[in-house]
Amino acid sequence: MASAAEQLASNLNFSAFTKAEELKKRIWFTLGALLVYRFGTYIPLPGINPDALAQAFGNVQTGIIGLFNMFAGGAVERMAIFALGIMPYISASIIIQLMTSVVPSLEQLKKEGETGRKKINQYTRYGTVLLATFQAYGISVGLESSANVVVEPGMFFRLSTVLTLVGGTMFMMWLGEQITSRGIGNGISLIIFSGIVAGLPVSLASTLELGRQGALAGWVIAAVIVIAVIVIAVIVFMERAQRRLLIQYPRRQHGNKMYEGNSSFLPLKLNTAGVIPPIFASSLLLVPATLSSFQASGAETSAATEWLTTITAFLGHGQPGYMVMYAALIIFFCFFYTAIVFNPSETADNLKKHGGFIPGIRPGERTAEHIDFVLTRITVVGAIYITLICLLPEFLISATGVPFYFGGTSLLIVVSVTMDTVSQIQGHLLAHQYEGLVKKTKLRGKRR
Repeated sequence: MASAAEQLASNLNFSAFTKAEELKKRIWFTLGALLVYRFGTYIPLPGINPDALAQAFGNVQTGIIGLFNMFAGGAVERMAIFALGIMPYISASIIIQLMTSVVPSLEQLKKEGETGRKKINQYTRYGTVLLATFQAYGISVGLESSANVVVEPGMFFRLSTVLTLVGGTMFMMWLGEQITSRGIGNGISLIIFSGIVAGLPVSLASTLELGRQGALAGWVIAAVIVIAVIVIAVIVFMERAQRRLLIQYPRRQHGNKMYEGNSSFLPLKLNTAGVIPPIFASSLLLVPATLSSFQASGAETSAATEWLTTITAFLGHGQPGYMVMYAALIIFFCFFYTAIVFNPSETADNLKKHGGFIPGIRPGERTAEHIDFVLTRITVVGAIYITLICLLPEFLISATGVPFYFGGTSLLIVVSVTMDTVSQIQGHLLAHQYEGLVKKTKLRGKRR
């Protein structure tokens, strides 16, 4: 108990934080960059009628568009320059990562180290521009098809909208990379995190207002708050859960000395994919809505447009088709992204090179098969956990009508990003304390 208390006290050593000048600069840079992002979500597109836009958005804000608006930090409902959000970049990243497993040339680039990563990142940027251009043009056509939203419809409005939205997405991508390199935490995740957190007070206030008006019962609001607390506790527990594989190292001789063999653990996270599966599943479910926006009002109805309208209605908010597709995509991307970020064969080869082995398992191919077997089993549990967490908001909305922000998807992102950022801050503090200890030791040695 005492050691645990001492460890907690060391983690909360505020005096060490005040002395860590580099860490404070990184935190201030991160806060400043996020503040710039929040300003951008309030700068509207040129040629938009805000009153007509608010009325048009009110009819669809609880559906999948509401999820997209949440990820964009409310920029969609204001049709700001950051309305596309960071989703095109995330989609392009997943597509490029998928291609690295299929295209031999990209797979070779992945093995070339830093040079290969720079080229892959460049391809990701090109993909981001293409996806953002496609989505921005669809948004411009969709805005023109809405009554009185666009002041002067035409090709000039479409061109200016595409340039503005694509430029906003590329700026956000650059801002996220700057946060990652010069700030603290993962920049892309923090941008999504800040957008969600910014909408929480408004969502809470609207929920309490519904309770005051009698539209929501008091016990429903209390139950939602209790469920949110339970969900946060479950997320924290599951995100920290690991399956540790025992790794044994044999005795080795160095010169005339014989060193005893030691043991360590290979940690396998229960949720290796993190928050990527629900984010990318949500972006894919937006594809039918984006395609349907290309159909302007008054256009002739064809078999293709009728089919697209049927698919869009099938994937509408609260529909069984949407629930099933959302769950299926989350499960698929849990396994897909885990396969990308963790290679059992490479891990087994590295263990073999350093003389490590799993007790009872032959090194090499057998070890890779065993790691893959264990990883598949825990990924099943992780996929079920993420699916249940992300489907929770849909059931809450359909059953109680509470705001979308109380859902599991937003809580999953907020809690996961918070845990990752706090762990990075603690890592910087430990590194600072270690550097200070080394300097003190050197000074003592010189004095002697």
